[in-house]
Amino acid sequence: MDVLDTVRPAAGVAASRRSSRWIVRLAGLLAAVAALLLVALLSLAVGAKPIPPGTVVHELLHYDGSDDGVVIYSLRLPRTALGLAVGAGLGLAGALMQALTRNPLADPGLLGVNAGAAAAVVAAIGVVGVRSASGYVWFALAGAAVAAVGVYLLGSRGRSAATPVRLALAGAAISAVLESFISGLVLTDQRTFNDFRFWSVGAIAGRDLTVLWQTGPFLLAGAVLALGLARPLNAIALGDDAGRALGAHLGRTRVLGILAITLLCGAATAAAGPIGFVGLAVPHLVRAITGPDQRWVLPYSMVLAPALLLAADIVGRVVARPGEIEVGIVTAFVGAPVLVLLARRRRLVAL
Repeated sequence: MDVLDTVRPAAGVAASRRSSRWIVRLAGLLAAVAALLLVALLSLAVGAKPIPPGTVVHELLHYDGSDDGVVIYSLRLPRTALGLAVGAGLGLAGALMQALTRNPLADPGLLGVNAGAAAAVVAAIGVVGVRSASGYVWFALAGAAVAAVGVYLLGSRGRSAATPVRLALAGAAISAVLESFISGLVLTDQRTFNDFRFWSVGAIAGRDLTVLWQTGPFLLAGAVLALGLARPLNAIALGDDAGRALGAHLGRTRVLGILAITLLCGAATAAAGPIGFVGLAVPHLVRAITGPDQRWVLPYSMVLAPALLLAADIVGRVVARPGEIEVGIVTAFVGAPVLVLLARRRRLVAL
């Protein structure tokens, strides 16, 4: 009886702590959503023609065809919507990539997805003659899918399974081959080089909603698949043997994870070009807030990554007025020091 009297209060304290942590994390996620909405509002208001936030809200609710309304609906709303979708895809892909490889410095492009998309876009420009951003989308998606499948097949050859290390090595090898192909094609064709360089810098400006409609279904499918992998990812984070003991199917989880990364990163790259460091930095910062539980890491990354992307886009509009700096340049400029700091830290946040 004395033992039960001791165990029951301890169990109650543990349950209370779990409940309080859940409430704190949920409140943090709601605060992140509020921050994202604020950044989205600023994205509609800030630019070469500043528009007061009150006017932005009024035009969104009651479009009257004014000059401000035309600017919002024809230019800034498609740009903001694309930034939200691309940022969410990159954030989820980064968190998923780092969880699969159990490496906090892993990037979504590690599986060759970015290189595959870029190689397909170069081929579309130089061989097929495609010139529009909406025309690049299908080629980029196909290239990303082919590269991801090639990485998985190469990484799973032999007696060993497709371990994170084998997949990373296969991704590095295929990326090197594809980047050589890209360099060879753009250096021998001036027109291909001119068209490709604008896509390769990474931008959400100048795209219309057609691009979002083309890539949106792939981003949505990848997001649903990624969020559904949270529990098995938590299990395999303890190690392959412990994951199997907890009932996780390692092969199926990795295959579905690669599929989700391909859909998310491939669609995001197809829509906006290769945008670096968002998928690397955001999940690591999220784990510093939530811990390694993927049930929280994935939703937080899906919310905070587009907030970071839109904030970088706003900075690019402000610092070079009346011109603009593309968002891919801003994220690289900010993300490179972050990468150095993460690499130099003695202890990275555990996965």
